[in-house]
Amino acid sequence: MQLGVRRMYKWDRQIKIEDFVFPFGKLDTENDWVKLAGLVPWDKAEELYAARFVNNGHPAHPARVALGALIIKQRLKCSDEWTVKHVSENPYLQFFLGMTEYSNCCPFGASTMVEFRKRFSEDDLATILEMTIPKPKPPNDEDPPNQGTLIVDATCCPADIAYPQDINLLDEARRKLEKIIDEVCETDELQKPRTYRRKARKDYLKLAKSKKRTGKQVRSAIKKQLQYIRRDIEYIVGFVQEGAKLTQKQKDLLNILTTLYEQQRIMFETRSHSIAQRIVNISQPHVRPIVRGKAKAKTEFGAKLHISLVDGYARMERISFEAFNEAEDFFRIVGRYQQHYGRYPARVLADKLYRNRDTLAFCKENEIHLTGPPLGRPPKDRELTRLAKRQEYTDLCERNAVEGAFGTGKTAYGLGRIAAHLKETSICVIGIALLVMNLEKRLRSLLRYFWWRWFSALSPLIQQTS
Repeated sequence: MQLGVRRMYKWDRQIKIEDFVFPFGKLDTENDWVKLAGLVPWDKAEELYAARFVNNGHPAHPARVALGALIIKQRLKCSDEWTVKHVSENPYLQFFLGMTEYSNCCPFGASTMVEFRKRFSEDDLATILEMTIPKPKPPNDEDPPNQGTLIVDATCCPADIAYPQDINLLDEARRKLEKIIDEVCETDELQKPRTYRRKARKDYLKLAKSKKRTGKQVRSAIKKQLQYIRRDIEYIVGFVQEGAKLTQKQKDLLNILTTLYEQQRIMFETRSHSIAQRIVNISQPHVRPIVRGKAKAKTEFGAKLHISLVDGYARMERISFEAFNEAEDFFRIVGRYQQHYGRYPARVLADKLYRNRDTLAFCKENEIHLTGPPLGRPPKDRELTRLAKRQEYTDLCERNAVEGAFGTGKTAYGLGRIAAHLKETSICVIGIALLVMNLEKRLRSLLRYFWWRWFSALSPLIQQTS
């Protein structure tokens, strides 16, 4: 059904609003979606998108449809199903997707949105994001050697998962192992072993429903669940040794559950609460705890995002589900700034984590001002100390721009809760959110420029009248 519907549509990557066929009148050329369509680098997106396909199957959707659908979803803050509904009802969204005429049907389904997210990698999104930033003016001989302000910071984009507790993870792992045992026994007609699932569930609920938990009660409950899980894993290993075949999905799940069991066993025996590459969610095993030290939540669970901000436009520097020190990217970020603008920044606004001997020596050698006082004893001159503190306070105030960008991204563009389940789709959602933020800023800049031109044209008439 989907293939038959797609043949009714025509797309044009370079379509103009005047050429869009709408049976109920003309569309407004000042609509935000019309202006936004002129800011997205469709040609570059098509080049990156086409490189992922080979000419041996049914034609794929154009890149403008794929990228445009993801932008629409992120900008409207809606689900995949509602994105399809909005596109089928709104002619401006259909023009944004490159359709040449209005139709009451959407050219793709809700399930296709997942495939769209898989087809844009982190490097592709970083390249497209770079194209949305206005090109700088070429440097002149009269310009200072260093110019501009670079702001860098990192945050966590939390995944949409329940807060991980050891006892809850173990109970879920045990139930999934019991399901694998049931499926294997049913498929190979084997006798089901005794798993004590009712007793195990009762032991779990005894702790889960208690309002007050002591450390002794928690350790006792975890020990019992570990024993149940070990027994279930041994049953499955015995089935495989006897010739039972597991599906690929069962094999992948068994690997995750076995790793989770080993991690929980080691933490139980060593009485610790942290371990390398700790699994905090079974359905999303790539999610890791990210310690941020914030007042609201000291530890968040999701991807760590490192960005740089220049003139309000964001660049995606690094995304990783593993914790990393953002100061490691300092030299690469400053070097890329120098390649892009032809000079080093005059100032780099960052928190104390970026201040180490290597970065301070690099900034001193290249005459770059880094937020904070220099190393060593403070100067004896009180006036210099006062000026340094005032400059540091000014830098901290201006550095709030990146905190504002994070706040806007989390409240308005979906960075506060990543609902995608796969690792690659989660990265795509984060990249699309940054892309929409840059496009919105360019849209506001166009609006300010329009009003400036309008007031400039009216000012002589107002002076003559007065």
